[in-house]
Amino acid sequence: MTISKLLVANRGEIAARVLRTAKARGLATAVLRHVAEQEGPAHLIADEVVMIEGPTPVAAYLDIPQIVEAAKGIGADAVHPGYGFLSENAGFVAALEKAGVTFVGPTSEVIDLMGDKVRARAFVEERGFPVAPSAIEDDDPANFVERARAVGYPLLIKPSAGGGGKGMRVVREDSTLETEIETARREGERYFGDGRLFVERYIESPRHIEVQVMGDGQGKVVHFWERECSIQRRFQKIIEETPSPALTPEQRDEICETAAGIASAVNYRGAGTVEFIYAQDGTFYFLEMNTRLQVEHPVTEMVTGFDLVAEQLRVAAGDGLSAVQADIPQTGHSIELRICAEDATVDFRPAVGDILLLDEPTGPGVRVDSGILDGGKVTTDFDPMLSKLIVHGQDRAQAIARARQAVQNYVVLGVTTNTGYLDAILAHPDFASGEVSTGFLAEQSETLTATGEDVTDLLMAAAALSDERLVIEVMQIPEMYRKMGGWRN
Repeated sequence: MTISKLLVANRGEIAARVLRTAKARGLATAVLRHVAEQEGPAHLIADEVVMIEGPTPVAAYLDIPQIVEAAKGIGADAVHPGYGFLSENAGFVAALEKAGVTFVGPTSEVIDLMGDKVRARAFVEERGFPVAPSAIEDDDPANFVERARAVGYPLLIKPSAGGGGKGMRVVREDSTLETEIETARREGERYFGDGRLFVERYIESPRHIEVQVMGDGQGKVVHFWERECSIQRRFQKIIEETPSPALTPEQRDEICETAAGIASAVNYRGAGTVEFIYAQDGTFYFLEMNTRLQVEHPVTEMVTGFDLVAEQLRVAAGDGLSAVQADIPQTGHSIELRICAEDATVDFRPAVGDILLLDEPTGPGVRVDSGILDGGKVTTDFDPMLSKLIVHGQDRAQAIARARQAVQNYVVLGVTTNTGYLDAILAHPDFASGEVSTGFLAEQSETLTATGEDVTDLLMAAAALSDERLVIEVMQIPEMYRKMGGWRN
């Protein structure tokens, strides 16, 4: 099939990132924009901007009939969903197929299978891949509580239709089990419209390791190595890196080949990620499969040299994969930081405001995938992630050093961000040694969120008034001066 025009059904940094590759491949491009949404990089990159409407901006981006009609109306051959929104919605894929528009991603059947944690887990277990001991409510609802107890504590309760950490509860004592089950059920119903649950043995101090896979839908699957995603707050990833500092070469091969085997078993098409829980003793268990491009895919691109969006577009057009496994290297080390509009000192409260000054870092081994513009406005209409800062080094030590220098020189004036918090994580000796788990941020919460004098108002005044005296005063504060990169602008 031929793809000549691509509609990106997403926004922010991921829309801009997909559009750049599409244009480099010579495709005509279009992107969505809600009528109340600020102009961003993606709207400047795309050949065409399609306005959408809805009671809220998020509702508009989830409006399947409106987006399908938009694709048809502009003559798009294909739709790239980015991540989030409709990227893992089997109904959206089916609607596009019915309209004769190619979906850049897996089939609706695969999305439906792997999107249900219970069905995905059963599928994987039946084929001999490792899963943690568990109990599934649907197998015997009347005896679910007793079967959960039999798995043994600590337990992790999960909504069957869940994702993003929502509805997940850790239970360590039998006295709280039934209460936590009911709480998880209510959260599952609220977030996903589905209160079904399952429980599995909770692995203490685990690491979260995922493997990037790509399939052509014709039986060929390759992996692009692993990523470590253990730096999480409330099950949300904040810093990702590759290679994982925890794995030996033998363990790396085993976990990556396992992921490729799972993708092969579902005859996977396009980019996907197989996620694992990795225990301290080196054992690992299947967690879930994300049937889309991941937020952290740039670190994989940095160490392999492959453009994963280009691979997605090749597969969607029927051209197949561009490489065999032996051609995919893992060179150097890469780290990604998620730059978010939030206040780490006030329980990570979302931040809003006008961007008075935007100065994003550059330099050797530094990449910024940004969704904001100088003079733009940050609101609470969408996820607080503004951009992604990605660095590459010859080894992990150099990557950490470059990440620290870059994040210290990342200036978003007018909106509170988490750059100081990210720098504190990078500077922590446990992160430097690679001795972390998914509980690291919770365990080090007070240390990591401690900050010095707040000079935000002074900075805003200096920028707005161009007052030389105020600028000089700001420069006398070493920490902020360093973050401002010497107030180059």
